[in-house]
Amino acid sequence: MRQARIAVIGSANIDLVTYTDQFPRPGETIFGREFSLGFGGKGANQAFAARLCGAEVAMVARVGDDLFGPATIENFSAAGIDVSRVLETPGVSSGVAPIFVEPNGQNRIWVVKGANDKLTPADVDAAAETLKHVDFLVLQLEIPVETVYYALLFAREHGLGSILNPAPGQALDLAQVAAADYVIPNETEAEALTGIAVRTVDDARASARKLLDGGVRRVIVTLGANGALYADADGMEHIPPFAVQPVDTTGAGDAFIGSLACFLAEGSERPEALRRANLYAALSTLGPGTQKSFFTRERFEAQWAARG
Repeated sequence: MRQARIAVIGSANIDLVTYTDQFPRPGETIFGREFSLGFGGKGANQAFAARLCGAEVAMVARVGDDLFGPATIENFSAAGIDVSRVLETPGVSSGVAPIFVEPNGQNRIWVVKGANDKLTPADVDAAAETLKHVDFLVLQLEIPVETVYYALLFAREHGLGSILNPAPGQALDLAQVAAADYVIPNETEAEALTGIAVRTVDDARASARKLLDGGVRRVIVTLGANGALYADADGMEHIPPFAVQPVDTTGAGDAFIGSLACFLAEGSERPEALRRANLYAALSTLGPGTQKSFFTRERFEAQWAARG
C-alpha cells in the first residue's frame, strides 16, 4: 500500500455547536442542553479525515486575523497537516459555523464564510509546487466558485485526480464541474445541481443520470442512513449503509470524502474504497462534533475487520 498524498483547497471554520431539544420561536429564549466549540469547515474536516486515515495532507486556505486564525493553523500543524499555504488575511474574520443539533442527531448549519471568501485563483497558483505532487485535489463550495473552477482545471492540466464536493448546495455550471474526476453531493446538494428532489435511492439514480448526461464523469450521491450511490457511464451501484446509532451526523459527509480520497490514492479498488468510506462516515456519527469524532486508521481498521 503506497502513501496517499492529498491537497485540500477549501474552508477552515470554527464550529459553534449547540445541542438542543427544540428550536425557539421568534422572540423566545430557551435553554440548550450542551455547547461545544471546535475546529471545522468542510475543507478542514476533509483534510483531517484524510490525515487520520494515513495520507500526507496539505491545506490551501485562508483564516482571519482574529483569535480563531492562529488557533486554526496550530490545529492543522498539530495533526501533521502542511500549513505552508494557510494564510492569515488582515482585516477579515475567520469563518464560523453555528450548528444546532437535535436529539436524533439531525443538524442545521449556518456558515459565515469570512476569510474563506478571500481564497483566490492566485492562491492556487502560489501553491502550485505543493499541489503538483499530490494524488488528489479535494474541493468544496465554502470558497469562491471561481477558485473552485480554476483549481479543477489546474488538476486536469497537471494530471492530478480531483474530487468536488458541491457543498453547500447551489446551482453550478456543469461544463465546469465536468472537469472533476468525482462529484460527490448529498441529497440536498444533488437537488441543487439537478432540480430533482432526492428522497430515495431511485431519486438519486435519476439525479445522477442527469449529471452524467451533463458531462460529469463519476457521481457519488451520499444518502446518509441509505448509504451511497455510485454512477458512471458503465452503470450505477448502490452501496448499502452500515448500521449505527448516530449521536451527531455533523461532518459525516466530510468524513466520507476525506477517507475516500485517501483510500483511492492508496490504490484501493473503487468498490472497496467506497465501502470503506461508507463505514468511516458511519463511524464518525458515533461521537459529537466533526474532526474530534473522526476515527484514526487503527480504530477504523479494527471496525473494518469486524464489519467489512
